[in-house]
Amino acid sequence: MRIKSFPGLRILDRFVLREMTGPFVFGILIFTLIFVAGDLLFQAAKLIIERGVALGVVVRLFLYRLPEVVALTLPMSCLLSTLLGMTRLSGNSELIALKSLGVPFSRILRPVALASFFIAAGALLFNETVVPFTTQAAENLMKYEIMKNQASALQEKVFLRDESEGELRRVIYLDRLDAGTGTMRGVMLHEFERGRLVRTSLARDGAWKNGEWWIEDGQVFEVTEKGEVRLLFRFERQKLALNLSPEQLQRSSRRPVDMSARELWSYIEQARMAGTNLSQLWVLFHLKLAVPWACIIMAVLGASFGASQRGRSGSSVGFGISVVIVFAYYVVMSLCRALGEAGTIPPALAAWTPNGVFFTMGLFFSRRVD
Repeated sequence: MRIKSFPGLRILDRFVLREMTGPFVFGILIFTLIFVAGDLLFQAAKLIIERGVALGVVVRLFLYRLPEVVALTLPMSCLLSTLLGMTRLSGNSELIALKSLGVPFSRILRPVALASFFIAAGALLFNETVVPFTTQAAENLMKYEIMKNQASALQEKVFLRDESEGELRRVIYLDRLDAGTGTMRGVMLHEFERGRLVRTSLARDGAWKNGEWWIEDGQVFEVTEKGEVRLLFRFERQKLALNLSPEQLQRSSRRPVDMSARELWSYIEQARMAGTNLSQLWVLFHLKLAVPWACIIMAVLGASFGASQRGRSGSSVGFGISVVIVFAYYVVMSLCRALGEAGTIPPALAAWTPNGVFFTMGLFFSRRVD
């Protein structure tokens, strides 16, 4: 029988997705609960008991941390939902019945792949919008309200954007900032006009003196409309027009790990001109793109592995298998990340290799089913 002549394909899609929906929601809840119980609740209890932090502040910290945890559980939930759903279909002999009607497993996988694609796209959008905002809010809350700014005043790779009326005016990059002593090293200032880079200033050191920032031993370059860079002049000491104290500058700066992929791309472009080692930043950038798309990889792998099981397995067995696969994925990812940051392999290869490895495993199990 030809597949196109089978009248129930749309019904099949809805049926398969319905089998996956319940386990997917269950996966988000159970994995979030595991992360929350293992980290956030322990941290919250410690803050309340040892530091006497008000319950309202702890609740705010908990809510700020929650989106990051939920984003992390989406690939795991895709794996669990498809594994449990397909295991159930296989155990009830429904996959055998579909095969007898001429429906190959690759066609059964179609709604799974499509649904996981939208989940991955939503996860990427969620990571680009909500997660960076809430993570930064949690960092500021922890540092300035709970710890009372007792954290280290030394920061590396400081990045600051200066915008006015929605238009980018300046980008400031510091190789190191010490808010305690009011000093900075490796200063780079990009100035923009109507969205175009017009001037770049480089300085070796900077210091906060008498309520003003002064940079020393530097150069100022002009960037023409054709993109040519010309040296304008050198200076021994020059005032930096930055109306932020060391503490305010520390508060306003962003860590690369807390940035969205779009912000990190801009950060890398600025850091490139400073001549710093970018391997770690590039690996982090590609990971921010690769991990959300792991939702598709995990969905296909879970469905293929679940369908290949001949017997009927319970939820506890499926959950255990999911934990093992997820653990293996993050072991491979950690290994590749270390190799990428060390410069042994290209950053893009380091970030995307785990997806490639586990996608290959998914194809292997899917062929076993067919």
